[in-house]
Amino acid sequence: MSSGLASVMDAKTILLTTYKRDGTPVQTPVSIAFDGDQAFFRSYDKAGKTKRLRGNPQVEAAPCTLLGRRTGPAEQARATLLHGEQAARAARALARRHRVLQGVLVPLAHRLRHYQTVHYQLSPDR
Repeated sequence: MSSGLASVMDAKTILLTTYKRDGTPVQTPVSIAFDGDQAFFRSYDKAGKTKRLRGNPQVEAAPCTLLGRRTGPAEQARATLLHGEQAARAARALARRHRVLQGVLVPLAHRLRHYQTVHYQLSPDR
């Protein structure tokens, strides 16, 4: 993992800070998974964080508890929307790392609610 995201390498959940148009930060805990040196998270098309990421892909990522209590330093990063095989790779990585939550429960909830699942790659912001 590149040193820019070293603080979240061992985390299963990160506190993802996205920004509204006016610059107001919004923090959301999200599950994170890794495949090699790439970090991934998922959301759905109508989620607030997804809408904020469309306008500003700059984020902060910090390790946290499942309920969002920060446990380490934040790193500046960029979230990139994935498509096709890259999105499928992210989905597999999330299902491997979080077998019940991201492997079964979240995909099932998205299907039942007719959400479009979206996957992002988290990269250090240089």
